[in-house]
Amino acid sequence: MRIENSVALVTGANRGLGLAFVRALLAAGARKVYAGARNPATVTQNGVQPIRLDVTRPDEVASAVAECGDVNLIINNAGIALGKSFLSADGIEAARAELETNYLGPLAISRAFAPVLARNGGGAIVNVNSVLSWINTPAFATYSASKAAAWSLTNGLRNELRGQGTRVLALHVGYMDTEMASHVQTPKADPADVARQVLAALEAGREEVLADDITRRVKQGLSAEPAVYIQFR
Repeated sequence: MRIENSVALVTGANRGLGLAFVRALLAAGARKVYAGARNPATVTQNGVQPIRLDVTRPDEVASAVAECGDVNLIINNAGIALGKSFLSADGIEAARAELETNYLGPLAISRAFAPVLARNGGGAIVNVNSVLSWINTPAFATYSASKAAAWSLTNGLRNELRGQGTRVLALHVGYMDTEMASHVQTPKADPADVARQVLAALEAGREEVLADDITRRVKQGLSAEPAVYIQFR
């Protein structure tokens, strides 16, 4: 699809990668960008239309559909990372919260907007997944599980929406230089570069973006012996 003159909805658009997506869309000539956030007052980027959107709230998802009936690009970016292991005292609570936002949120948005995309020519959905869709570490165990579910969701949606002409693209990336990863001391990808990679991939007709070196190495290691998800530390 062409980004120029497209109409996009970005969830979690007020900061981090979501804000980078908003800016990249504007720079690429998108005709309109809806910037979804739990508190639309936190959307400060000029040239966008802020909307109230908590992806875990069915009423706000329905309101977004009513307000954004002209979209042909959905970027499911909203996400949370609570940094919990499976066996931590609050591991169940963390897992439930992350699944609600990182898996059920994109599912709800995609289901709600699928008819809108069909009416508008098919368009595309981008799901922000992670290198942690494929590996799991105690520091991000519950988050990784939610992103594994989101990866499966992405692959399933691609099959179910192909008939209506809607393309589904998966973004996989490691740590990015955002507030979410500010406490992590490791090389980080530039969110602006990641957003540009995704838009270029959409225009090129691709279905997956591996945005950095660690993600490419991990993907390659899925078929190694032993597989990277078994030996990763």
